[in-house]
Amino acid sequence: MAIYKELHSKGLNIVGVSLDKDAEHWKEAIAADGLTWTHVSNLKFWDEPIAKQYNVESIPATFILDASGKVVAQDLRGPELKAKILELLAK
Repeated sequence: MAIYKELHSKGLNIVGVSLDKDAEHWKEAIAADGLTWTHVSNLKFWDEPIAKQYNVESIPATFILDASGKVVAQDLRGPELKAKILELLAK
């Protein structure tokens, strides 16, 4: 993801939560896509506790958290996503 490469050094962190059921396929996909941020999964598909905690009903789902861990935006894409990240990093 280009935005991660561009803004990670300025403070952007990403945590990917997977709804996969197969650890091998999940890890292969991470490697194939060259994703370098943190990835977690309990391999429980829609029973993933983190997905339930955030009421994820479809994927992909994106949550923007501020420095205190509060959700400040959800499901942004493209320019709106980058703008919100830049706004938060400027604080």
